[in-house]
Amino acid sequence: MRVSRMICAVDLHAAGEHGRVIIGGVLDVPGRTMFEKKTYLENHADGLRKLMLREPRGYPAANCNLLLPPTNPKAHAGFVIMEQVEYPPMSGTNTICVVTTLIETGMVTAVEPTTTIVLDTPAGLVVVRAEVQNGRVKQVTFENVPAFATHLDAKVEVPHLGTVTVDVAYGGMFYVIAEAEPLGLRLTPDEGRDIVRVAEMVKAAAREQLPVVHPENPGIRGITIAELTGPPTNPDAVAKNTVVCSTGELDWSRPATWTGAIDRSPCGTGTCARMAALYARGKLGLNEAFPHEGILGTVFTGCLVRETQVGQYRAVVPTLSGTAWITGFAQYVVDPEDPFPEGFTVGDIWGAAVDKALT
Repeated sequence: MRVSRMICAVDLHAAGEHGRVIIGGVLDVPGRTMFEKKTYLENHADGLRKLMLREPRGYPAANCNLLLPPTNPKAHAGFVIMEQVEYPPMSGTNTICVVTTLIETGMVTAVEPTTTIVLDTPAGLVVVRAEVQNGRVKQVTFENVPAFATHLDAKVEVPHLGTVTVDVAYGGMFYVIAEAEPLGLRLTPDEGRDIVRVAEMVKAAAREQLPVVHPENPGIRGITIAELTGPPTNPDAVAKNTVVCSTGELDWSRPATWTGAIDRSPCGTGTCARMAALYARGKLGLNEAFPHEGILGTVFTGCLVRETQVGQYRAVVPTLSGTAWITGFAQYVVDPEDPFPEGFTVGDIWGAAVDKALT
């Protein structure tokens, strides 16, 4: 067999959400900071993302993380997150998958009962505590970057839906948050197609009508993800959400291009964004556990540990706890005669406009 490229990776899921971690095949990426490395990949080396996330090596709900040497001497490791149409500065499920990989493969020495790791992310340094038992990571808890709400009860005009009331909050990415019930949804798996369609419509309208920029990093701008909320069905949770990640740009004249994939987990940064919005409303206090349910009934637990300030916004520092499970170890290769060295998309599940924003 001839191979023009080989990528070594660990496959995992966190509360149901896929999170591949590249552990070999990429030496390093240019950039003085992890954010600069993210930007370099996005602008000059996006083929890696396409190779790992498109078919035949990926699928619409897949995520991928590239482990890199840290740029900050305080960190043990760095990583860049790759999703279907963007490189998020931060992700909870992907952080949980990365930490589980680092410890369970021996890249970071496991200390029982608690292993502390500092990660260099595009959003900044993240301190992680992993509960370890017999070499197995039982739970990962990390202190996320500050979260804050930018809009509460904002009205957006959504074609085909009318006026929708939303919040906008940052939890590592900018989220538009809307209640599911007024949109006719219960957030159950059988509603997946309708959830995606509605969430993508709300996200596109909010992105256009409610522009946002991170006050400390203008490179982080715009609403890129939608979160629908509702009452819990898991008795261990106090709230439920479903987050939809885009797999293509919307074209209002072509409903078939309203494409997205549901986050199978309760979504880490989405949980942090929602906690920030609830805090801004006075409905969630500091040091109050927030068990948050996803569409599969799995739970992440968040907590707001202190107040801070981010530019003009009153912000809070959240922690998030969750668990990941390794599902496989793989060597992904590219044959020099492979007609799809960067993968492909087909409109039956990907939509017609996938990757328009990056290609």
